[in-house]
Amino acid sequence: MKPFRRKGEELVARLVDAEADIVGLLLDQLEQLLAADPVDSGGDPVMARLLPRGHASDPEIAADYRELTEAGLRSGKADDLAMVRATLPPHGGEVRLDADQARAWLRTTNDLRLALGTRLGISADTEPPEVDTSDDADEEGSQLAVYYWLTAVQGSLVDALAAGRGGRR
Repeated sequence: MKPFRRKGEELVARLVDAEADIVGLLLDQLEQLLAADPVDSGGDPVMARLLPRGHASDPEIAADYRELTEAGLRSGKADDLAMVRATLPPHGGEVRLDADQARAWLRTTNDLRLALGTRLGISADTEPPEVDTSDDADEEGSQLAVYYWLTAVQGSLVDALAAGRGGRR
């Protein structure tokens, strides 16, 4: 991947075909989770992470909050996902984003990282493990490598956005 850089009003990066394929696959999986019936996906820890409870100590308030916000949260995430999909080159290539598209990419890459991190047991209280390169066939190691790659994508996008605001360059 060639990291995001500011070019005028646009943020531009380049993905190789395998990277674009991975993002597309992750978008498909996230889309399936978001489209699932809330009753069916309610016990999924990824959905609990993506749609956190509104109140930690009062289940009744949390349920009321969920009822009021869940449809909107799912819809917003689906809209962001669609924008990322629309700007993702299908076989790799240049990604060109305006400010709104960049914010959708940030929110979606964050959701993808949260989903992967949850599946890998990574939380705000834990450090992600090192990638073990000794066994390339290890699925968890591959998922961890994707997690770190998404972190780099997101970081380069944040840096490019900040550069346009007189921040880091």
